[in-house]
Parts: sequence; C-alpha cells; structure tokens
Amino acid sequence: MNSPFPGMNPYLENPVFWSEVHHRLIAVIADEIEPNIPSQYRVAIEQRTYLSDEEDSILVGIPDVTIFSQQSNQKEHSSTTTQVSTTDGVTVTIPIPENVTESYLEIREIDTGFVVTTIEILSPKNKRAGEGRKAYERKRKQVLASLTHLVEIDLLRSGRQMSLLGEVPATDYRIVVSQSETRPQAKLYGFSVREKIPTFVLPLQSGDRRVILDLQPLLNRIYLRARFYLTIDYNQEPIPPLKAEDKAWADTILQGTRD
Repeated sequence: MNSPFPGMNPYLENPVFWSEVHHRLIAVIADEIEPNIPSQYRVAIEQRTYLSDEEDSILVGIPDVTIFSQQSNQKEHSSTTTQVSTTDGVTVTIPIPENVTESYLEIREIDTGFVVTTIEILSPKNKRAGEGRKAYERKRKQVLASLTHLVEIDLLRSGRQMSLLGEVPATDYRIVVSQSETRPQAKLYGFSVREKIPTFVLPLQSGDRRVILDLQPLLNRIYLRARFYLTIDYNQEPIPPLKAEDKAWADTILQGTRD
C-alpha cells in the first residue's frame, strides 16, 4: 500500500517512527547517489555523538507526585507538598543525560579525503533548544566556513528552523542547498505538506556532471519497505497535528484508509 500523501507523509514525523525514517533515509540516499556520482568520489555515512543536557534528557520513571497532582485538586496538592517531611529523605526523579548519535552523509574525494558535500537530515533534537541544536549548529558553522557544500533537509514541521538571513517564506518543510562558491547565497526549496518534495541538483565540484536528487520516490520506498502502512493509525491525528486547513485536506485524502 502506497503512502496516501503526495509529498511528505506527516504521520512519519511522529517520534515513534521518525528515528527509523531518519536511519533508513540516510542509507537509501547513500545507495541512490552512489552509482551517479563520479568515480573519484565515495559516499560515507558519518556519525555525530554528543551527551544531551537536561533539556533533552530522559527521565527514569514517573514521580508519584506528578500522578497525584494530575488527579487531585489544588488544595490537596498544596497540602501534600507542604506537609511532606524530608527528614528521612524523599524519593525524587532526576534527568539522566542521553548519549545521542546522529548520522549524516559525506561525499569525499577518494584520493585526498576532502569532503566535497555534506548532507544533513535534521532531527527533532536539532530543532529545539538544547545540546542537540548546539552540536548541529557547531557542525553547520564549520561546514559553512569551509569549501564543503551543505545540503540541509528538514522534513519536520515542529521546532525552530535553522537560521537564514533576510525574509524567508514560511513553509512546512524545506531543503537548503549551500554551494561553497556562492555563499552567503544558497538555494531554498520550501514546500508544504500538500506538495511533492522538490528535486534538486546535488552540488559537487566544478566540471562534474549534474546529479539530481529526488527524495520523493526514496521516501515512498521507505514507507513500503518498512511497512508503515501496517503500523500507522490513520484514524488518529498526526503528531504534531496539522493546521486546520491542512487537516481538512488530509481528512479528504484519508477517507479511503480510515475505518
């Protein structure tokens, strides 16, 4: 069963699915472009590792006081919090930093090891405050200050988009292609949940043949091979939810997939 959406399937943005989508998309892009790039290059899957801070941390267990506060009125909550004795110690929950690994692609010259192009697919941690964004922004600045091209793929509606100067049209998703020789100018491909993912030219070195990257069939392939059509419940709203006007559009599309 094919994805019911013409472009990005918003249900794949759900954190339950996104990690797998990200891993599979990295791998399928590498396999797709390898036969098309000149023989002096190779595609490498690289990893960025960092320790998340408290804002991105994982909580171990759920404190009982949280459960009680959701089920009790304010008076009961106040009484509980003011009368607890700490003489013998109180069990609390602390944030545990998470060791995070994020994958990205590099197109390298085989002889010199020079990184011609970096391809990044943004994750939720890259788009919210915390060490995940800081780690990515450090990497982004390093690439933009070098002779390496940057392709930045953002298929997530939630979170804060990466910075661009000037007036930038508001879109659900976007792809930024920054060629080193034209910086600070870059090419922005913005698109909505209703549109097909645009194709773009993968930047390589001057004189190389043009390589077109079309993400739409790759994402559709992932949807089928991962059998997301068996896992996604289209009777539920996507996470994050769609805007009202897009929800009405999506409801029309999903009529045939809902019970």
